[in-house]
Amino acid sequence: MRTFNIVLDTVEKVKEFSSLINKFDGEFDLISDNYIIDAKSIMGIFSLNLKNPLKLEVNNVPNVDELENLLKKFM
Repeated sequence: MRTFNIVLDTVEKVKEFSSLINKFDGEFDLISDNYIIDAKSIMGIFSLNLKNPLKLEVNNVPNVDELENLLKKFM
């Protein structure tokens, strides 16, 4: 499992993040306070408090280094 702290503070960032995550196989969870949602669900993302940084937990992603490179714009 890998963990990343990300910021999705605009609608555009949420759309771009969702599009990016959906290109990868694996399990992606976004954690905000006591809530955990599937990071591949754009509706789930919008249900979180996006004013604070989120924790992204990534499991079973074969090319996690490539993903980490692409996530830098959200960190």
